[in-house]
Amino acid sequence: MKETDFFGVFLSPFLFWSLASFAILWCLRLVLSWTGFYRYVWHRSLFDISLYVVILTLLVFYERSPTR
Repeated sequence: MKETDFFGVFLSPFLFWSLASFAILWCLRLVLSWTGFYRYVWHRSLFDISLYVVILTLLVFYERSPTR
C-alpha cells in the first residue's frame, strides 16, 4: 500500500477505496429504490451503512488478494 502524492499531499489508498465504494453504493441504492426493495428493509439507514461496509471490505480484500 503506497500513498499517492497529490500536489504535495500524501493520500492514503483507503481514501480511494472509500470513494469508490461510495460510488458503487450510490448506484446500488438507485437500483434498490427503483425495484422497490426498500419496502422489505426494516431500517433503511442501517441497511445502507451495512451495505457500504460490505462493499468497502470487498474492495479492500480484492485489492490485497495475493493472486492479483
